[in-house]
Amino acid sequence: MHAKDAQRFWAKVRVPTEPNGCMEWTAYQDRHGYGKINMGGRQGTVAFAHRVAYMELVGEIPTHLVLDHLCRNPSCVRPDHLEPVTQAENVSRGNAGSHHSDKTHCPAGHPYAGANLYSRTHPDGHKNRICRTCKNARARAARATRREGST
Repeated sequence: MHAKDAQRFWAKVRVPTEPNGCMEWTAYQDRHGYGKINMGGRQGTVAFAHRVAYMELVGEIPTHLVLDHLCRNPSCVRPDHLEPVTQAENVSRGNAGSHHSDKTHCPAGHPYAGANLYSRTHPDGHKNRICRTCKNARARAARATRREGST
């Protein structure tokens, strides 16, 4: 990174007051909280800030690896809070999809409980919770559509 780009980059990082605190990206963040920076003017490449910091202070990231935020703070660019891991490892460590298990009702408002809860396990091991009321309504609508098409 050129000195001018480095100066512009590090000006957007908040240095922590505590010894091992997160170095937070203070400029643009995507909807998931990851810092992003334009690395080349008007038509430049937009890069993740944590990746830029890691490559600048530690070195290249192997092409088959991603950086896992050990601190679980996506705006953190502190290299010792980042670990190169496989995508599968990164997902297994994180909470991807856990918000779905927190839901108590389907989008139509029916409870995910008792006789209304239908659970299905996929071949890859993940489970789907399905609202039986909505599942039955979709099946009835599909049957009606087939009947209408055959007349």
